[in-house]
Amino acid sequence: MLPLRDIETLRMPMVDGVHLTADVYRPVGPERYPVLVMRLPYGRKVASTVVLAHPAWYAAQGYVVLVQDVRGRGDSEGIFRVLEDDVADGAETLSLAADLDGGNGKVASYGFSYHGMNQFLALAGAQKSGGKMPDAMAIAMAAFDVRNHWAFEGNGFRLQSNQFWACQMAVENARRAGDLDAAHRLLAALPSLHSSPVSARPEVLEQAARYTHYHEWLADNPSYWQARSPHSQLEGVDLDIPVLHIGGWNDIMLEGTFAAFEAFSAGSGLQRLSVGPWSHIPWGRRVGALDAGASAADGIDREILAFFDEALKGRENPYPTVRLYDVVKKAWAGFERLPTAEARVLYLSSGGRAAATSVDGMLSETPGPASTDYLVHDPWRPAPSVGLHLGTPSDFADRAAVDDRGDVLAYTCDPLDRALLLAGAARVTLSITADRPSFDLDCTLSVVTPDGAAISVTSGHKTLQAGEAGSPISVTLRPIHVTVPAGHCLRLSIQAASFPAFPVNPGTGARPQDASVTDRLVTTLALRSGDGYRSTLHLPMMRQADGNDSRSNTGEDNEHES
Repeated sequence: MLPLRDIETLRMPMVDGVHLTADVYRPVGPERYPVLVMRLPYGRKVASTVVLAHPAWYAAQGYVVLVQDVRGRGDSEGIFRVLEDDVADGAETLSLAADLDGGNGKVASYGFSYHGMNQFLALAGAQKSGGKMPDAMAIAMAAFDVRNHWAFEGNGFRLQSNQFWACQMAVENARRAGDLDAAHRLLAALPSLHSSPVSARPEVLEQAARYTHYHEWLADNPSYWQARSPHSQLEGVDLDIPVLHIGGWNDIMLEGTFAAFEAFSAGSGLQRLSVGPWSHIPWGRRVGALDAGASAADGIDREILAFFDEALKGRENPYPTVRLYDVVKKAWAGFERLPTAEARVLYLSSGGRAAATSVDGMLSETPGPASTDYLVHDPWRPAPSVGLHLGTPSDFADRAAVDDRGDVLAYTCDPLDRALLLAGAARVTLSITADRPSFDLDCTLSVVTPDGAAISVTSGHKTLQAGEAGSPISVTLRPIHVTVPAGHCLRLSIQAASFPAFPVNPGTGARPQDASVTDRLVTTLALRSGDGYRSTLHLPMMRQADGNDSRSNTGEDNEHES
């Protein structure tokens, strides 16, 4: 590792005269190095260290690293507006970074979450302005479509996570405005909003409306999202920039990682993809109820460094093009391209008591006799969100107790006679109707162990409004790459609520985020399965010859350890 100079703090002028503050980390000596840029709204001293190594570590590997407070945050001037100014500010920052002392003219960007999305927007701004284009980008856990990969899922408003982040950002906005009373009220509300939000319009955010974007997210105006979404801003742009796309199986923005990888793969630039076993934060070996193993403990810094060394310095990259983590095997699997899988169809059936008990519903390779299961959604005691990307606890959680609730349908297959490798997005098709104009569907796929634990591995949500609830209904689950061991079972669980991850659907046809508690109606769903009904689970299956060999019949390269 190279010795570093003292940190230099810069005031960087934007095209409208606003100055943004940045810290610069440089190696000692006369050599010139590529510049790595990170722009974030949480204070430049944080610098993504919740998941990544400190900027000093990257600089010590032979880079100049610039970490900037975005407009209206930290010590930067201006007003913070979520992703609104990052097109122009990001492009201007890239141009200024190209002329930094100690830099060699090459500029790349890196960062996580918000500072992944603003990399996309900086690229769009550079293309539109004719300014300095990034020579490479390492983008971790970012939305490509801000509405559908962040604020909403399956047209359902992500209540708990949206409120918590809105409140967090509003604290700093109020502090900068000198309204310390509002800042203190927001700070005091953070724990309750994070653990148990009650209303889609909490009083603390109503009172602090001038400091938050939250009400614009509730309004759900298409023009608002278009102005801030990378996929809209990059429409018509040549996506020929080398990019390392980094995701997590339980990250809230996982679909954005895959969407961006697909979009950029249509261009001519080098594209790499790495999806670990993690949620949004932290990135380590403990992932809820599971130990992901030592291979998950090393994070992603070494892979980011290898990518930048490849793209900016012409060095050989030892990592495979695509890396996917299998949390059961506790190992990375490597591929030359994103693997494809064959669909395996399992049919739902029951004796009519799939809600009353967790052992009545079945998943079978052939349809069973026609049957109907009734699920009664009581809005006063909605089914909870547990595990994965939005539940509490998060990550791979044991949801067996939730499956025993009377408002959860559970369908389980027989124990597997051999291991299965699931790779891709599963899809659920349900012949289901309701006695109300609107309802929610929340579907979870779990692995049931021989001792009865039901470890959730993926889920999908859909909010259906009046006129959208025709049967059958399809719900696509989030992508996975996981081995299901022999002797274990697969279980599909179906709920009409997932609270507080999503607001409770009132059943009236109104948007759930607009309904008051007193508007909510008891809703009864009828799910028909067996002969003559399309109630199925489509599994993305890859052949797995041996439960202990991560490369057998899957096309993986040798595993690479960081």
